[in-house]
Amino acid sequence: MVSALASVATDDHARLRLWLRLLRTTRAIERQLRERLADAFDTTLPRFDVMAALDRAPEGMMMGELSRFLLVSNGNVTGIVERLVSDGLIARGHRDGDRRAAIVRLTPAGRTQFATMAAAHARWIDELLAPIDPATAQDITATLTAFRSQWEKEA
Repeated sequence: MVSALASVATDDHARLRLWLRLLRTTRAIERQLRERLADAFDTTLPRFDVMAALDRAPEGMMMGELSRFLLVSNGNVTGIVERLVSDGLIARGHRDGDRRAAIVRLTPAGRTQFATMAAAHARWIDELLAPIDPATAQDITATLTAFRSQWEKEA
């Protein structure tokens, strides 16, 4: 009976260590991306994230959709969008003539700038994760996807 309890305790610590390792790794990669985006493009990771979301939605997104997609508050997105609009990288309009339904989309200049940043971002990720071979990366991705799918079902 004692060995069964010891095994459970070890398993619990293994999951805790996994969580901490995932968190540290994510933070380290994110820190590198923030620094590189600032140095190479004089931009921030949140600006990049907003542009990436809009790049996936060429028809544009409503502000609320954008906030939900990015998992941040409307207030956070509004400030970023305002700056991107003033920089000419995002255009703001209204859906179906409804002035209350603001929709934002990348401008042609925004698409061009984002394509350049996205290519650099992809190279940086490849460089930062180079020690992980592609097969292992696929296995880890599949495991995390399965975990997330199970977790989302319970929520």
